[in-house]
Amino acid sequence: MQGRDLRDQLTAFLARNERGLIDFRRDLHMHPELAFAETRTTQRVEERLRAAGLAPKRLPDGTGLICDVGSGEGPTVALRGDIDALPLTDEKDVPYRSTVPGAAHACGHDVHTTVLLGAGLFLAQQARAGALPGRVRLLFQPAEELPGGARAVIDAGGLDGVDRIFALHCDPRLLCGQVGLRTGAITAACDRIAVRLSGPGGHTARPHLTADLVYALAKVVTELPAALSRRVDPRAGFSLVWGRVSAGSAPNAVPDDGVAEGTVRCLDDDAWHAAPDILKELLDSVVAPYRATVEMDYRRGVPPTVNEAVSVRMLRDAAGQALGPEAVESTPQSLGGEDFAWYLEHVPGALARLGTHPVDSTSPMLDLHRGTFDVDERSIGVGVHLMAAAALTALWECERPGGRDEVADAALM
Repeated sequence: MQGRDLRDQLTAFLARNERGLIDFRRDLHMHPELAFAETRTTQRVEERLRAAGLAPKRLPDGTGLICDVGSGEGPTVALRGDIDALPLTDEKDVPYRSTVPGAAHACGHDVHTTVLLGAGLFLAQQARAGALPGRVRLLFQPAEELPGGARAVIDAGGLDGVDRIFALHCDPRLLCGQVGLRTGAITAACDRIAVRLSGPGGHTARPHLTADLVYALAKVVTELPAALSRRVDPRAGFSLVWGRVSAGSAPNAVPDDGVAEGTVRCLDDDAWHAAPDILKELLDSVVAPYRATVEMDYRRGVPPTVNEAVSVRMLRDAAGQALGPEAVESTPQSLGGEDFAWYLEHVPGALARLGTHPVDSTSPMLDLHRGTFDVDERSIGVGVHLMAAAALTALWECERPGGRDEVADAALM
């Protein structure tokens, strides 16, 4: 079952199930749950999977699910959907507005969850018909917005035996019906840095008797990003931006401590791994003339999401078969973080962008992480087409004679 036959079967499946999937998404939208507290969401997904004859397993902490579709000794392809919401107020005037104060699905995870559910139900139908050439693992992941969810899935064995993994993310910059693909880095690493300076304070009339921490901190804030730009390949997309600077409480007193906090983002995996050592070396050199004591607290967030070339090509082939080649667009890199990157540290895979802006709409773009965010719900069907076809495309390629070797060889080219 490939090409036109696959598209026809997906279209027939959605003709029967799209309304139910939209209703399911609206139910999730009305009842958003924050990271590692997605108990109701997990239960609702679990009920639908069990009703389809599947056997989902909860993660050890009680939220999130792992569910295999199909059986046998064939290859295994994983599909991930994140299930958590954001701590934001839903500002939309719609019947399915959030009923939970201070929580909203403002990043489209309700859509991701629903797409994965729909793709899983379609693939289960194929498995019952003997048309699934391997196994598909559905990963309903908690806590994407609070780093830790992907690693919880991995620690629970979510990637055991997996050959390849795919995911998608809503993109309001693309029209509904479009799919954005990119080989290489598609999202950035996102870490946090805090720099604390301390030293003798004193009167502003005698700065030479102090560490003059405000001046030293200003040097850190301006010179550290500048020096960094000369130590890292510009193609790495390295960005250090400060979000908070604090020191002192009186205009005529040099304080004895101060702090600057910000984020470090980059698009290159090697640069990401080297970042803490480079920043510490540069920081020490910037602060040295001012006799201040410096402490750096560097906290890892997520690596860059680097799409593997073979997996992107599989997504493109899948989109061409299930949606038509005209659906595929090239998508730009983003300095936003996405913890799908942790999976790609272990297995090859790719993240696609799912267009959610209504076609022919003159309304402004409803950006992510805002209380006004919403989607054209026809994008759910588009996502189901893409994810189901991606899983089948990967399985078909690994199953054909020499398929695993050819895929491995292609990845090395």
